[in-house]
Formats: sequence, structure tokens, C-alpha cells
Amino acid sequence: MTTVVEELIAEARAGDDDAFREMVAPHVRELQVHCYRMLGSLQDAEDALQETLLAAWKGLGGFDGRASLRTWLYRIATNRCLNVLRSTNRRRAKEWDIPGVRPPTPTRHGEAVWLEPYPDSLLDRGGAPGPLGPEARYEQSESISLAFVTGLQSLPPRQLAVLILRDVLGFRAKDVAGMLDSTVESVTSALKRARATLARRAGNDGDRRPPHPGSAEERSLVTRFVAAYESGDLDALVALLTDDVFMSMPPMTLEYEGRDLVAEFCALLFGSGRRFELVPTRANGGQPAFGLYVRTPEGTGRSTGLIVLSLAGERISRMVRFEAGLLPRFDLPASLPAR
Repeated sequence: MTTVVEELIAEARAGDDDAFREMVAPHVRELQVHCYRMLGSLQDAEDALQETLLAAWKGLGGFDGRASLRTWLYRIATNRCLNVLRSTNRRRAKEWDIPGVRPPTPTRHGEAVWLEPYPDSLLDRGGAPGPLGPEARYEQSESISLAFVTGLQSLPPRQLAVLILRDVLGFRAKDVAGMLDSTVESVTSALKRARATLARRAGNDGDRRPPHPGSAEERSLVTRFVAAYESGDLDALVALLTDDVFMSMPPMTLEYEGRDLVAEFCALLFGSGRRFELVPTRANGGQPAFGLYVRTPEGTGRSTGLIVLSLAGERISRMVRFEAGLLPRFDLPASLPAR
């Protein structure tokens, strides 16, 4: 522990809240990303982060310095997130609410209805994690991707925590056992089960790497997607999808897998004669995302949602559509001016 940090801790213990804020500032953004990975919801992550900082402020007298300040903060944040995961007061599912339109029968009904995207603007402002341990197994862009975060939500809470702490952040098994008041054997067993579950869910996606964000390959694919979506060209859109493309719409539970079913759903969007305008942004570590706007008879653009794409090779493997209430998080307007 550096002398500067020791001095800040001593001042914070004496009641100096400015010293406390300076002490935790280098870790705040990465703790928020950690909470987001665990909870899958930006709103829940922000709430858990505030609870973490409050608990750290109140419990600073119990920090004995045997672990690093960062490890101690991760312990608090992880256990606050576990409390959320075990509660029954999370976001409720929403029913299909477009009158006169009946969606296709879904492949399955999703359970992670609380899922939300993470704006890249927050990552750009220091949301990247601190130094990773030597045992980290995931690239940081992969470990914040929407598909990965969605997969995490399928794990039991304790397995989820262990996998993130061990494979994403690279903490040693001994450190994780201490954070969770567990044993190294229990941590090792939980990690093995969590890895097996994620491997089953991953399917063939690991063999189809996405093009690099901002590359010519990505720009070409995204440009064709926008052109197809804005013109309502269903055939052109379907041609961009992988055979096993996946589509979901949290907080609605409807999930569709396979090109035919996704095409059938998209036909509903375009069949009404509505025309969309897409405004680009980025989510979850470089994934292409767009604010969706429907042009009204008066010519203005009314916000209708946010869509995040996952790319696999030269195709789109996943489309996740979220509600329009998330647009301000991405600095996108509630409406577009008439044109």
C-alpha cells in the first residue's frame, strides 16, 4: 500500500469525506463495470455501486490492510451484487403491447428480462478494469460484450461471482475464497461448473470472431444493415444474418433463434409501412448500436427503441432490442426534428 493511500485512509477514518472520495476514485468506474457484469443491468449496477461506496465509508475502520484496497472494495461490491441477485425484487417482465399485431411463436421465453446495454461512453471515461491478474482468461472486450453478460445471467449467483473474479479479473483462488467467505476447494468447484455452463451456451460463436470496431469490414456490414433497416428491405436484412441468428427484446420475454423466425418477426416491423431512421452509437465494448426512430406523418422521428448488434465474421449473429427509455444513457435524443 502506498504512503499516499495510507494517508488518505487515515484522513478518511478521521471523517474526511473528500479524502475518502479521492481514495476510491481510481476504482469507481471499474467497480461499476464489475457490478454490471454481475447484474446485467446498468441501473442495478449504479445502485449496487452506491451501496458499495456507502458500505466502504461506514466500514473503513474494519479495513486492516492485509488485502489491497482494490481487493477489499471488490469484496464489498461482489457481496452487494449477490444480495441483489438473491432478491425477488428485480425488474418484471413486460407483455407484448403492440395492439393488432401478434408476434410469431418464440423459440423460447427469456429469463433475464432486466438485461440492459452498457454505453461505451462510460467505458471511455475510465470504465476499463484495473490491472488484471495473470489467470484472467477473457479479453476485456469479450468480457463486457452483451452476449457474454447475457450468458452470465444464466449462472447461479455464487458461480457467477467466482467466474468473474477468477476468469475475467484474474484474482487468485485464495483471494476469491476470502472475498466470498469460502474455501479454495469450493471456489474451484464453482468455477468448473460455471465454465461448463458458459461453454454449452457459447455454441459456435467462438469460431466466428467479430470484425474489429471501426474496421472496413465492420463499416461495410453496418452500412448494409442500416440501409436495409431504414428502407424496410426484409430480403436485404435477412441476407446479413447468420443461420442461427438470435433476437431478443428485454424486458419482454420473447426470444427468437434462427434466420426464418427472426425474418418472420422483422416482417412485422416492416409490414406496417413504418419507416425507421437509425442513429449510431456504441455499446458493451465496441458493439454497433442504434437509436431507433419512426417517422411520423408530420415528419418528425419518434423514438421507439435501441438495438445492439453482435457480429460474427461477415454476418450479424445477434440483435437485441431495448426500450426507448435507455436512449438518454447513450446521449441520444428522445425525438428527431422533421425533415
